[in-house]
Amino acid sequence: MLNILIVEDETNLGITLEEYLSGLGHKCAWAKNGVEAMALFRANRPGLVLMDIGLPDTNGLDLAVQFRKERKDFVLLFLSALNDPATKVNAFELGAEDYITKPFALKELTMRLDRILKTQTSIETLPEEITHGALKIWFRRYEVQDADGHILALSQKECAILELLYKRQNEAVPREEIIEKIWGEDKFPSNRTVDNYIVKLRKWCESDPSHSLDIQSIRSIGYKLTINK
Repeated sequence: MLNILIVEDETNLGITLEEYLSGLGHKCAWAKNGVEAMALFRANRPGLVLMDIGLPDTNGLDLAVQFRKERKDFVLLFLSALNDPATKVNAFELGAEDYITKPFALKELTMRLDRILKTQTSIETLPEEITHGALKIWFRRYEVQDADGHILALSQKECAILELLYKRQNEAVPREEIIEKIWGEDKFPSNRTVDNYIVKLRKWCESDPSHSLDIQSIRSIGYKLTINK
């Protein structure tokens, strides 16, 4: 079960999402504007926020920034009629897991939520804080700390990829397996997509000059996370 905050000013869609997701067994709260959303965010501490952008009293992107200042340990997913590339980039820069353009099929949303739920369940088996050299990982908070002490937010997919490599440490993980486990059968990205996600994780590893963690490319196969104790 996911604890979901729906931020949506369109009444019909808000009711539909609340009834549909509650029917699937998720705990849902629905806010029609930014003021209601902030109050519910603080009171309910949701693990997932479904965020509209065009709200009557604020912009969903600005509201997401306020949410992130208060907490990092939630998944952010935008639902918006705006199909502007710059807006999507802004959303992903805030650490959004996904950006779904309206109108959308409820089945599409369900499949994405199922993938998020599987990732959260898997992460719960790991320690709350993991330290290797000057690097730190907080899987449940979707954050890492680099060797300079900077806290970096991870998207759900970045966190899931790191978790997969970490659990399979010192073992080569094929790109095809990463795609199947992180994206699932509903959406197949290219190998280049996986490579792009690895870039941020590798830069984080390389910030530690002692190479306590190292993500290696295994030619024609995939990636391997090496832990140097």
